[in-house]
Formats: sequence, structure tokens, C-alpha cells
Amino acid sequence: MAMKKGLVFGIHSVAGLLSGLFILLMSLSGAALVFHDELDSLQYPEIVHHTHDDYQTLPVGQCYRSVQKKYPYAQINSCNIAEDSYTPFIFSVYDPSFQNGTQPMQVFVHPQTAEIIGFRGGGKDASHNFMGWLSVFHNSFHLKKTGEWLLGFFAVIFVLSITTGIILYRKNIFSVLLFRKKMFRTANLHQLIGVYALLFNLIIGVSGFWMQRYVFKKSFYETQQPYTPVIKPSPALFFNIDSSLQAAKKRYPAFTAYVIYFVQSPKRKTAVYGSQSTNSFIHNKKFADVLFLDSIGGIAKTAFVNKIDASSRYDIINAQIHFGRYGGLPVKILYSLFGLSGGLLSITGFLLWLKRRKRFL
Repeated sequence: MAMKKGLVFGIHSVAGLLSGLFILLMSLSGAALVFHDELDSLQYPEIVHHTHDDYQTLPVGQCYRSVQKKYPYAQINSCNIAEDSYTPFIFSVYDPSFQNGTQPMQVFVHPQTAEIIGFRGGGKDASHNFMGWLSVFHNSFHLKKTGEWLLGFFAVIFVLSITTGIILYRKNIFSVLLFRKKMFRTANLHQLIGVYALLFNLIIGVSGFWMQRYVFKKSFYETQQPYTPVIKPSPALFFNIDSSLQAAKKRYPAFTAYVIYFVQSPKRKTAVYGSQSTNSFIHNKKFADVLFLDSIGGIAKTAFVNKIDASSRYDIINAQIHFGRYGGLPVKILYSLFGLSGGLLSITGFLLWLKRRKRFL
């Protein structure tokens, strides 16, 4: 029995040491990313209202043409629709004038005048788009496929560390939950944090692994030809996008569009991402449902989250749970606070390891 406990403790210690820095970095970045939209908006250019009449936002098509006029050689990929007159339209654009067209930039358009009020880089522009940079860091450490593999590997180690911790300290779990005085000592800080954040960290670890499971498939390691993006100036819209959005709203009154992905050829379908108000609270409003528009703006097909195949729906739910994209502000606050517990566990675990190491030296 003692040998088994020693083995479990050894696995727990090694797993904790291996994943300690990873957990700390993921904990800090994840706690901030829960408030991605709120923090990101702090780096948006200021919107000055030129009129007080109704504060109506302009049509998407007019803003698209404004971007085209300013950047005639640009490839316009997508648009985040302004939710109100205080929020800009944000277009994702590849243009030769920015990083020779090798990196995307975000173009901000005034929601009432269609004036270009600013631009910034994408996930590599840490000074002007810090949350974009942090998102890439959280998803790959800015190391591309190597970083994606590291995330998958450390997710397994993290879950292993939590599982062995449950086995080691299972007898103390109820004592901690019942607030028994003997457990509340400085020496037990690691256990206290581990117990109170146990369910949260287990959910984060398992959901994180599930999103990265593709790195353990053979296809991930297959050699791929280096991709060199070819920037082609975007054509004029093939149809009146705003009329199509209005028609879609009449057909699906519960659906609200948030993001549009434009096509460069009439042979492909324009994707409009959004969500229906009738959806379960778990689904992210921006990417739960999709409408696909054909070359004349008609609805070619839909991919509503409640009607897609089960495996795809579970993947969406898994991502929503991992990033805390449900339940509004209270859930975000809880995710941010509990998210820091992973970093505290890595620090307290390392301090315990140092203490034991000194004892045996």
C-alpha cells in the first residue's frame, strides 16, 4: 500500500513539475482571455458621433465599399458587425501596404459615417492588439504546430496531475469542504486550493485536452507544403448583403448576425455567423449558428447548432465551457478567479517540492 502511495505521489510530483510553468502561463492568460471582448475594446479607436439622430448604424455593404476605397488592393476576409453606434465595424484585411500582405490587419470603420478611423495588426501586434496576441499565445505559444503539440502534451500531464492529486488527498477532500479547522494551515495551502478548484481545473484540463486531441493523430505529423498566401483584391460584393441579412431575419426572426466571412468568387458561399435567441445559454452568440448565402444572396444552407451532428455540437459546447462563453458577467468573474487557481497550484506545488528537497539534502 505504501509502495502504491509512493508511486502515485511520485507521478503527481513529476507531473506537477513538468506542467508547472505551463499551468502558470495558461492560468494567467486564460484568466485575462475570459474578458477578451471587454479588454480588447479598450484598444479600439474612439468613436466620435457626428449626429445625434437615432444613432443608427450604417449598412454593412456601405462600410465594405469604404474599406475597398481606402485599400483598393486589399483582400477583405471578414467583418465583425457593429452591435450599436458605439461599436465600430471591424474588417479583417490582407493588404500589401501592411507586412507585404503576409499578416492580417484589422480595419475599424465608424458605424455612422463609414469613415476609416484606425487599423492595427492581428495576433502578432502585441502593442496595438494585445488580446489578439494573447489569444495566439494561449493557443500555441506563438510556436505554430510545435506550440499546438505542447498544449496537447501538457494538457495530458495536467489532467494526470489532478487525477493523482485526487487519489493522494481523497481523504482530506471532505474535511476541506466541511471547513474543518485542522485543515486550514499554511502547510495545507496546496491542498486547500486544489480541493476548492478541483472541479473547475478538471473541467478546464479535460476540455483543453479534447480541443487539442488532433495533435495525437497521424495526420498532424504529415508533411505539408509551405503555404504562401496569394493576395488578390476583393471584388465588389456579388449581392446586396444587407438585403440578404434582412431576408434571413424575416425567415429566422430569432437569428442575429455577428460575423460575416466574405468570398472572393461567386462559386463559393458567404458564411454569416451568429446565434438564435432560442438557443441554450451555453452557446456563444457569435459562432453558434451559421447561414450560408449563395451567389445571389439566398440562403443555400444552414448549420444551426441544435440541428448539426452530435459530434460537432459537442465540440462547440466543449469550447464554450473551456472559455467560459456562457452565463454572462457572473460566469466570467468566476472563471477568471478560479482560472488563477491553476497558477497558484503550480507555485505552491513547486514550493512544497523545494521544501521536501531541502529536507533530504
